[in-house]
Amino acid sequence: MNARLALVALVCAGACDDTERVVDTSPGPPPGPPLEELRIVTLAPHLAELVFAVGAGDQLVGVSEYTDHPEAAAALPVIGDAFVVDQERLSVIRPHLLLAWESGTPVHAVDELRSRGYRVETIQTRSLADIAAALERIGALTGREAEARVVADAYRDGLDELSSRYADTNPIRVFYQVSARPLYTINGNHYVSELIELCGGTNIFADLNELAPVVAVEAVIDRDPEVMLASSDAGEDAFSEWRRWPVLAANRLDNHYFIAAAEIGRATPRLITGGEAMCERLEDGREKRRAHQHR
Repeated sequence: MNARLALVALVCAGACDDTERVVDTSPGPPPGPPLEELRIVTLAPHLAELVFAVGAGDQLVGVSEYTDHPEAAAALPVIGDAFVVDQERLSVIRPHLLLAWESGTPVHAVDELRSRGYRVETIQTRSLADIAAALERIGALTGREAEARVVADAYRDGLDELSSRYADTNPIRVFYQVSARPLYTINGNHYVSELIELCGGTNIFADLNELAPVVAVEAVIDRDPEVMLASSDAGEDAFSEWRRWPVLAANRLDNHYFIAAAEIGRATPRLITGGEAMCERLEDGREKRRAHQHR
């Protein structure tokens, strides 16, 4: 996923549904086939990964564009992207169930699919807790309740372990840069901000109302982050312009870090790995701060 796609994923993981929220008021289609014969299509890359995570990958028959994990999901037919579904291809695949992203799949797309008689279930993945709930819900929808429970519990245990490990660390101010132009960041409700908190960090823009707000350079300078973070697909020069302000604590400490896009960009159990990497970087940032204070 490139920087532009990372931006779309982070911004739409909640910001988009401030004005358009998927609400299922339809009675739904008649009962489908036995669960073991269920044919599923996912309308967002992370939903395909969640389907595979609960052991239901063999029921997946179509995915959205940019689905690239696991490899078996990447090999499946693509039925469209986050905004447009290829109805002709969908009719050929003949799915019994479509999984939509509650805050990323446009309302009109879901409405059209339902009007055509498709069963569409929306899955919410805004917070870290949502991911475990999404795993269990997909498990229930696919007849993989037991497998889903195991995966969800392991994910929760991973979050608990991170929280315990860094519970007593000294706070450190963090700026998470989604993109440089425009300068997008995240507020305290985003799952990335939750990871920052688990690692003992403080998101300097946690107090803003929008999930993925645009901020001014001056606002970043005023809040003076000690660490700057970005996804690896933001590009090697993601922090280059900040060098113009040596007064920034993150510049004085040389605390500019990247997190692997595959581990931070999607709301899946891989966030545990991304969280571990983030915590290590924040701890490194603290070490540099301590060294600077003792000069």
